[in-house]
Amino acid sequence: MLDFFTTSVNLLLYTIIFLVIFILIIILIPSNNIKLIKQLSLSFSLIIFILSLILWIFFNNELGNFVYVSHIPWLSNFNIYYSIGVDGISIFFIILTAFLTPICMLISWNSIVYKTKEFFLMLLITELLLINVFAVLDLFFFYIFFESVLIPMFIIIGVWGSRQRKIHAAYQFFFYTLFGSILMLLGIIVIYFQSGTTDIQLLSQLEISESRQLLLWLSFFASFAVKVPMLPVHIWLPEAHVEAPTAGSVILAGVLLKLGTYGIIRFMIPMFPYAMYYFTPLVFTMCVIGILYSAATTIRQIDLKKIIAYSSVAHMNFALLGLFTNNTQGIEGSLFFMLGHGVVSSALFLCIGILYDRYHTRNILYYGGLVQVMPIFSIFFLVFTLANLGLPGMVNFVGEFLVLIGTWKVNTTVIVLGSVGLILGAVYAIWFYNRLVFGQIRFYSLQKFSDITRREFFLLLPLFIMVFIMGIYPVLFLDTFNVSVNNYISYSTF
Repeated sequence: MLDFFTTSVNLLLYTIIFLVIFILIIILIPSNNIKLIKQLSLSFSLIIFILSLILWIFFNNELGNFVYVSHIPWLSNFNIYYSIGVDGISIFFIILTAFLTPICMLISWNSIVYKTKEFFLMLLITELLLINVFAVLDLFFFYIFFESVLIPMFIIIGVWGSRQRKIHAAYQFFFYTLFGSILMLLGIIVIYFQSGTTDIQLLSQLEISESRQLLLWLSFFASFAVKVPMLPVHIWLPEAHVEAPTAGSVILAGVLLKLGTYGIIRFMIPMFPYAMYYFTPLVFTMCVIGILYSAATTIRQIDLKKIIAYSSVAHMNFALLGLFTNNTQGIEGSLFFMLGHGVVSSALFLCIGILYDRYHTRNILYYGGLVQVMPIFSIFFLVFTLANLGLPGMVNFVGEFLVLIGTWKVNTTVIVLGSVGLILGAVYAIWFYNRLVFGQIRFYSLQKFSDITRREFFLLLPLFIMVFIMGIYPVLFLDTFNVSVNNYISYSTF
């Protein structure tokens, strides 16, 4: 049965083909038939999510090889193929993308009131591009999809953003990430002319001189550092989050921030082992500065979205520490922390979106006493806040703990300083929740609205459940990571 699903029936290829067909169907529906567009888009996204779960159910993690592999000729004369497959690392990011897309559609069900067809179409296109980013096994096609994700996100922020600065934020997001990737394109060209291929399975065996590794590492890192984001190229993220609609913020925090760290483990660790070792002190220094700066900056923010955005910068820099430890605990902890961040940060942005839909402000100075008018919301928000600060039994604790263990083996000073950022994270999380939920009602409009609706409840419920499943039973995910992570560690010995 397992062999049948992994060889005879390529579920990954069919998932991508189905998604393309679904997008074409939405394109053909008249724009004025909004109800049908919404229902079909949601149904299609749920089908893709179910298919992604089936990919996991029939995934064989014993060998650590890529499964569901397909090779489709594209520029065969130049030895460039559209190749796809998944391993124990990429499969969860595909599931995360498919999991968050229907949630984004439901949170936008009533809030998107113009160009509805185009909005839901952009969400499906974004999902298609992200699944391809995590599935392609060719460096050239990775770059194409990696950059193509910018286009629908640029449109989502620029067209459906909430304030006048949305155009500025959209261009800032676009140019920051695009300029960082130009150097990576040059690096890909150099690798192609040296090896004659862009197949990452072959490139992982490629012998690259130490001096060339250093230059190529810098070219790739320039692109991935912007996506993480690391200081000082993080400015685009708070702006993009503040101006994006809620669905845009969920996709941005839940999946797009993982593209940089995913690119590092997928390409830089196996191809540039010497450079990874050489630049580890630099990356550790940048990460520690980023963690402390972002945590301190979060404390002084008054915009609800900026608080979550800056905390995301700190968390992603902490996850990056684990990738440079070159040990199983650090890398697995980093991957698990990325998945946990995708769940928790998405949930927090959904909560902020629920408040904004009611009160049309994100200034924390206007809020207070939410527990008196929105008790169910306050319970959800409490759980997600505690998960965000890494409370034991919840998802982020597992990733943080493994990263701490892995980094401690490499550099104790870095982990001590990084832990200060975790303490500051607890400070701003508790301060944030206290000001928002407790105290006296400050905003007169708070007295006019009720608690969360049934639709919002069932939006937050799966994220609520995942916080505890991943926190209590992490081995469900770590076992799938393990063999693939160990393979990458074996690449990085030189």
